[in-house]
Amino acid sequence: MQRAARQELILKIVETEKVSRQGRIVELLNERGFDVTQASISRDLGELGIVKVNGIYASTKNAALPGFGAVDLIVAGQNLIVARCQSGLASAIAVKIDAAGIKEIVGTIAGDDTIFIAVENSAIQRMAVKKLWAALSR
Repeated sequence: MQRAARQELILKIVETEKVSRQGRIVELLNERGFDVTQASISRDLGELGIVKVNGIYASTKNAALPGFGAVDLIVAGQNLIVARCQSGLASAIAVKIDAAGIKEIVGTIAGDDTIFIAVENSAIQRMAVKKLWAALSR
């Protein structure tokens, strides 16, 4: 129960404040009664799909991207990232992803509102998500 409440609060923090350090997240959680360490916050950030974009922690859920509207990036399994977007935009977003030349990405497959983004393994999956946000935010 405490883990779910802590993770919910972490999501609220990154949605409402510009946080650039995990230590600051620890401080904010401690102020709200959660006794946490930086290591547990690091794990929570990974589980929640929160990545650093331009030096600030951001959720990979429902982020508004210029020209594309809301996009979700969801880690699925060990070799896949799924991007969900508005109907009809998946192909255009996949073209932008492919043009970015992100070396961690093996390939993309686009449908109408979903893109499957393949990576070699789970070790580079999180780095690929960070680079995806950076490429799509431009």
